[in-house]
Amino acid sequence: MDKTYFGDLSIIGTKGCDTFLSKVDAYLHEWRSDRPNGSYLVDAEYPRFGSGEAKAIIHESLRGHDIYLYSDVFNYGVTYKMYGMQVPMSPDDHYQDIKRIICAIGGKGRRVTLIMPMLYEGRQHRRTARESLDCAMALQEISAMGVTNIITFDAHDPSVQQAIPHGGFDNVRPAYQMLKALVREFPDITFDKDKTMIIAPDEGAMSRSMYYSSILGVELGMFYKRRNYTVVIDGRNPIEAHEFLGRSVEGKDVIIVDDMIASGDSALDVAKQLKERGARRVFMFSTFGLFTSGFAKIDAAYESGMIDKIFTTNLTYHPAELATHKWHCEVDMSKYVAYIIDTMNADGSISKLLNPVERIHGLLDVIRHEN
Repeated sequence: MDKTYFGDLSIIGTKGCDTFLSKVDAYLHEWRSDRPNGSYLVDAEYPRFGSGEAKAIIHESLRGHDIYLYSDVFNYGVTYKMYGMQVPMSPDDHYQDIKRIICAIGGKGRRVTLIMPMLYEGRQHRRTARESLDCAMALQEISAMGVTNIITFDAHDPSVQQAIPHGGFDNVRPAYQMLKALVREFPDITFDKDKTMIIAPDEGAMSRSMYYSSILGVELGMFYKRRNYTVVIDGRNPIEAHEFLGRSVEGKDVIIVDDMIASGDSALDVAKQLKERGARRVFMFSTFGLFTSGFAKIDAAYESGMIDKIFTTNLTYHPAELATHKWHCEVDMSKYVAYIIDTMNADGSISKLLNPVERIHGLLDVIRHEN
């Protein structure tokens, strides 16, 4: 039976999303028959003047369409020329392009959904001093421009959605895809409570780590960061030490779970302490791999046996060089995003996609049967 769609499907990507969205488009064509000879991707561009000023242009009509705008605001691989210099696009630049394309749509779409995998300014989600509330302001601004629903992945703090109580906000966990990738890379993993343990690298990661621990039925351990609050370096109070709370990790496979890995310093310190405590293998699930300080430190940690594999998704930009590093495994999320778009376009519920308990339990059943 054919689905009834909310409106003609159109997908718009901001700069740097072409490769990912081409995969999404291919899956949609495989599943659907409503546009056999054309792409669901909209012909749009974001030209810039020599001064750095920009605009967005849409080259086709979107009147009455169900529009899905996809933006990787952390794609630093995209550059533009300003005053004769090549400048990498910052999250602020990408965010402005989101607003530009919404403005170019001009209210003609039937519905606009924004898929922003890593939430813009998601780490600036609460006020602790005389400081800005960037994430909340951005959500309110986008919502006021006519975006009806915002979909993000593994938000640093999902409670930031309270800034838009009348707007849609869905936070997606890529837990199933991460676990599936781990099983594919390491078929001998058992998820036995005596052999495997989930580790939260800090207090902020407890919620997502508890999710993995509960759904897998394994022990949970936690590190907390002891910071020096008398010093500020690169906008943060430096971490003096990671203190561990939990049962022994000796002889166990441990999985460090976090939303992102930036410089990697904290993750490597946690991995080092786990190996010193006798952990058998150290894996890391990090939805977003930014690697802001390059790969040298992680290369050295891998060569020394400190870490066995880091799993990150392709929801944010990865330089081609990353594929050459043996410690990294890229988890492809394009099919999952296609499922979300296809389901929402048919006005269906995405509850099961947001909470993949059944699929994870099915994966565990297969593993236990094989072992």
